[in-house]
Amino acid sequence: MRIGAVIVVVWVLIGVFAAYQRGYFSRADESVSCAELGTVLVTAIAGPLNYVGVNPKINCAVPQPSQ
Repeated sequence: MRIGAVIVVVWVLIGVFAAYQRGYFSRADESVSCAELGTVLVTAIAGPLNYVGVNPKINCAVPQPSQ
């Protein structure tokens, strides 16, 4: 059980590092859309897959507020 937890933690840390390398955390002062947040989360979860060419992106449509 402990080895599995260590593997999961290392996996997510590699994913967070991949998101950092792509510059996803440098835009923290701007308003973040659900698509951007989803892309960061998927990148963190996909982790090491980014280094073999997988580039996860999330598209979601958010309704605009009425005028």
